[in-house]
Amino acid sequence: MQKEKLRNVRKRKGFTQQQVAEYIATDVSNYSRKESGDVKIFNDEWEKIARFLEVPVEEIFEEEEAKQINHFENNTNSNNIGNVSGNYYCNVPEFLLESQRELIEMLKKENQRLQEELNALKKK
Repeated sequence: MQKEKLRNVRKRKGFTQQQVAEYIATDVSNYSRKESGDVKIFNDEWEKIARFLEVPVEEIFEEEEAKQINHFENNTNSNNIGNVSGNYYCNVPEFLLESQRELIEMLKKENQRLQEELNALKKK
């Protein structure tokens, strides 16, 4: 769920996402995901952002929506053949997903660096 109240106040006050991101010690892409509702904004971050924008937290705060991550449908009948009849839901906390995203990004960069190093060695 997009944080419209936060976005509107930030724009009204004339601040960029980059400025807010620097204040709460994150990168602009992560802050952008927070503002768009893809990444959870924790209580301490709400307080820092409110302090930066010089507004009460209540003026910008919006509840987080519960996210359904996976929907599995699998059950077996008497013949032990897969049958779509049971619903299983799996909710993964947003901080774990964000941690995984950051790790994936770090590994992609490391793979790219190693690939460049390998290519340089092949040229010798």
